[in-house]
Amino acid sequence: MAAPASSSATNIMLAIYEKKTVAVDLYRPLRNYIVFNYSEREAQNLEDDLETLKEMRNNIERSSAADSLPARRDLLQNYFKALTAVESRFPISPDKDHVNSVTFTWHDAFKNKNKASQQNIHLEKAAILFNLGAVHSQIGLTFDRSTVEGRRQASHSFIAAAGAFAFLRDNAATKASIGSSTTVDVSVECAGMLERLMLAQAQECVFENTIAKGSTPGVCSKISRQVGLYYEEALAALNVAPLTQHFDKTWLSHVQLKAALFYAEACYRYSLELHEKEEIAEEIARIKSGIGALTDAKKSSPKGAAQQILDAINKLETNLNRNLERAMKENDRVYLMRVPQASSLQPLPAFAMVKPLNMNEVLDASKDKMFASLVPDSSAKALSRYTEMVDDIIRTQAEKLQQGSELARVSLKEMNLPDSILALEGHSVLPTALWEDVEAVQISGGPAGLEGELQQLRDLKRVNHELLVQTEELLQKEAVEDGQFRTQFGTRWTRPQSATLTKNLQDRLNRFAGNLKQAAESDVKIERSVRENMALMSILDRRPIESALPTLAKPIMSLDANEDAVVGTLKQSLRQLETLGAQRAGLEDMLKDMKRKDDILPKLMTSTGSYEDLFRKEIAKYNQICEEISQNLQAQEQLLIHIQGQNRQFAGTFNIEDYKAACEKCYKHIEAAVAKYREIKENINEGLKFYVTLQDAITSVKQQCSDFVMTRSIQCREMMEDVQRQMSGLSFQDGKNSGNNNNNNNNNNYNYPSAAPPQRPSSQPESAPRPPYYHHHQQQPPQAPPSVYAQAQHHPPPPQQQPPYGVPQQQPPPPYHGGSPYPPPQQQGGQQPPAGGYEYGQPAYPGWRGPYYNNAQQTQQQPGSFPRPPYTVSNPYPPNQSGYYKQ
Repeated sequence: MAAPASSSATNIMLAIYEKKTVAVDLYRPLRNYIVFNYSEREAQNLEDDLETLKEMRNNIERSSAADSLPARRDLLQNYFKALTAVESRFPISPDKDHVNSVTFTWHDAFKNKNKASQQNIHLEKAAILFNLGAVHSQIGLTFDRSTVEGRRQASHSFIAAAGAFAFLRDNAATKASIGSSTTVDVSVECAGMLERLMLAQAQECVFENTIAKGSTPGVCSKISRQVGLYYEEALAALNVAPLTQHFDKTWLSHVQLKAALFYAEACYRYSLELHEKEEIAEEIARIKSGIGALTDAKKSSPKGAAQQILDAINKLETNLNRNLERAMKENDRVYLMRVPQASSLQPLPAFAMVKPLNMNEVLDASKDKMFASLVPDSSAKALSRYTEMVDDIIRTQAEKLQQGSELARVSLKEMNLPDSILALEGHSVLPTALWEDVEAVQISGGPAGLEGELQQLRDLKRVNHELLVQTEELLQKEAVEDGQFRTQFGTRWTRPQSATLTKNLQDRLNRFAGNLKQAAESDVKIERSVRENMALMSILDRRPIESALPTLAKPIMSLDANEDAVVGTLKQSLRQLETLGAQRAGLEDMLKDMKRKDDILPKLMTSTGSYEDLFRKEIAKYNQICEEISQNLQAQEQLLIHIQGQNRQFAGTFNIEDYKAACEKCYKHIEAAVAKYREIKENINEGLKFYVTLQDAITSVKQQCSDFVMTRSIQCREMMEDVQRQMSGLSFQDGKNSGNNNNNNNNNNYNYPSAAPPQRPSSQPESAPRPPYYHHHQQQPPQAPPSVYAQAQHHPPPPQQQPPYGVPQQQPPPPYHGGSPYPPPQQQGGQQPPAGGYEYGQPAYPGWRGPYYNNAQQTQQQPGSFPRPPYTVSNPYPPNQSGYYKQ
């Protein structure tokens, strides 16, 4: 079946913009350094080099649009070589003995507002390498990729760009990132990401040429898969710090869609080869895998992708669906083969056709004669060459050691070692993240501590209920007494009725009662949730939590009873593997120590023979450690082979697969328990916040009611004394008119509310009727309708008057300044009750957004410690005595 033209033939590619810099003068500081450290004559001899360096820096500062891209590339390469010469001869730093007046400043290429300034040459070199890679990427886009030759040239430019970014990552990024002033674009992570991106685009050009040449589907699949791998590596770097928030979303969209596109392209090409081999079952699985990758990428990638990429994806998806339909029909009618799961398929083969260009030769400054007279040229060259030889040895051996350690780690993880051995010894371990979640739950009290928090909710609810009852009874008691006096004295009792004054307060109390009722319903839901899920959450109370994990035990029946021997052999091999790992760590330290102490400059300065002989002699001291590294890796390779065989025998003996399944089930149980515990804990916390806030609100209103009752009590006493004078016939004839005026004034004063229950006078005339108030302790007063306090804050009580009789009385406290007849709750941490001038129609739990309190509204919470102990209010009244709770 012929393969159609590549679905990615019209895809766009990315180029990198250059970094921007600010002007800097190198000529004067470097010349002064030469004059100061060498001579004026030496400075005059190097005048041409200084002018050349100055001119190159000025050209770098100009926009790249002023030059052709190849000319810009050559300028950057030559300037980097010049910087290499400057670095070895002119120490640029804040040190007073160095070139300390030069500061290089560069802006971030991807976030231009970010910039870095450093008084050293490392940032300058890193920025030049970055711009060199950027220019190579721009050159790659100038070629006509609709032709074979254009795609080949574009691929070479992207390979060169990858080489520049790789050179930046390996040689300059680390030094440029030291210090507080740096930018992300020249970091090791960013340089590595850009290298992968450029390699992906170079391999993509190769893939397009491969399609154009009519290569077999198998070859096209391998090349396409490698394109996808490069894009996947770039995407992985973009999704982690420090790059995760540094690039525009269009970058992520582009790279993510390209990765999915070329994975699906590889599946498509591979399925064509499978169809030719009549392997229909795997063909169907591969096609489905490709379609799934495209579908997921389109759903999850950010917006902003180029239309060309979306068109290529849609075209490829159409081809895959058409081939899938055909293959499924053939399988249903002819082959009748079972289609394997995508997870059971082997990874698609890949083949890399590109690699980063080696920039060492391109950027080699050893042949550059700039400033050669300042340092012995032969010694400098010899030292540089020897250093490169040593660095190459160190880098090669370090990579071998790292690969060996990684190989051992991955192999053991695949074999579930040493976790299986630890489980057999009763030391099972949880995954780190899950263990941390369980530890946090246990520190907070665990499921066993939820009952205590529920009791705290109940106590807070009871305290709020009792406060509400006490406050309501204050108003009811005052209203009953006012009604009794009004019945007794009739029209002479002229002050306003309680019911006309306390409506606002009564409305607040009604809202509080409604809030408490709604909160009680929420509490019931929480308690029910705790009861229903306690069996699920009880596993979190196991200490240590590892005791809840399944155990790996010896089989009940054994034919040869060799379990102990199997385990012992495997343990011994693991100990040997650990010893080899420790040896590698020691060898790596030895390599670094040898390099640090390896200084042959004095020998070079005094040597009269061949440098090659000296190099061979000095390099030979690294041969022994290189041989030890090789032996270590060979021994580990053989040991891993033995461990694999021993682990197979161990797994067969102890039924490891069932143990793994049991562990996974237990992990899911613990995860579900943690999630449910957190949900319930959050609900309880919201309840505690609600009750504390509501208690402050009720306390404030209770204080207002107490002040109101006290004021009414004062007025009641004064009015009763006046009425009694009138009924006893006591009058003063010489001051009748004046007395009448005073009575009128007193009647006017009675329009103000009063504040406390009336007090019995010390003595009364015999003819005065005895008010029933003095008998209310012996009989139950009738219930008065709920009263409202609406104007007490706007109409102050009348001034206190001296009783007309000379009978000593106990002076009541002044209104609004005396204490409440019921002690207010103790405030913790200086917490003040909320002011009484705003509404207290509180939702059930302030701020709650959970499943239980989803209708709540935010209320103001006063500062102070939390939660308040719910035992601060005295309770002279039994609960459920208010009119709100008798139903």
